[in-house]
Amino acid sequence: MSDTLSHFNESGDARMVDVSAKSPTRREAVASAFVELSDAVLAALPRNPKGNPLEVARFAGMQAAKRTSDLIPMCHPLALSFVDVKATVVAGGVAIEATAATVAGTGVEMEAMVAASIAALTVYDMTKALDKGIRIREVVLVSKSGGKSGDYRR
Repeated sequence: MSDTLSHFNESGDARMVDVSAKSPTRREAVASAFVELSDAVLAALPRNPKGNPLEVARFAGMQAAKRTSDLIPMCHPLALSFVDVKATVVAGGVAIEATAATVAGTGVEMEAMVAASIAALTVYDMTKALDKGIRIREVVLVSKSGGKSGDYRR
């Protein structure tokens, strides 16, 4: 792990990192989030009049991953090779897992994190009529592979 922040120049100004000298390699990242829901909201999930919240969340997460550079100022636009989002009902809520992959000179951690976050926010949006106290928590990078910094596993 580096002991300096890469998105600042010598003067302390924010900058986009120049990745032009990096070799394109296969890179993959997995992120997760948890949407804490009451038992009443969990029971109502299959009957949501807006549609299946889990499927809508999956598609929202996939779409968001492709738009990460539009949302996070210093992210490079990436041609994603693969994006997948899983939304699974578990005890106490919905577990989100997002995977993003590319062959590029920079990683896809932010794409996976954005996908998990937006999928979780979509579950909130589709269920908030039943409970405003829904909590989104534990948005984390689970793992990454490829690139100069090597592999990481939480």
